[in-house]
Amino acid sequence: MKALRFDVFGRRVLIAASKNGWVTFYLGDDGKRRSAPDIVVPPDIPESGIAQYLDDICHEWATEHHPSVKQLD
Repeated sequence: MKALRFDVFGRRVLIAASKNGWVTFYLGDDGKRRSAPDIVVPPDIPESGIAQYLDDICHEWATEHHPSVKQLD
């Protein structure tokens, strides 16, 4: 399963490819992950478009210290 890591306005998120599309998780400081049911990435979004999609749907989380979405991998 291919996985991409993002900093989404200060929140670390893992987006993993599955046979049914994309699965989303929040990443903890201890390396554990938990489901992120509030972030749903449609299966037709290509890997190259995920950062922009996350920016579009999560822009309310933006702060002065975390103004953007950054891919970490």
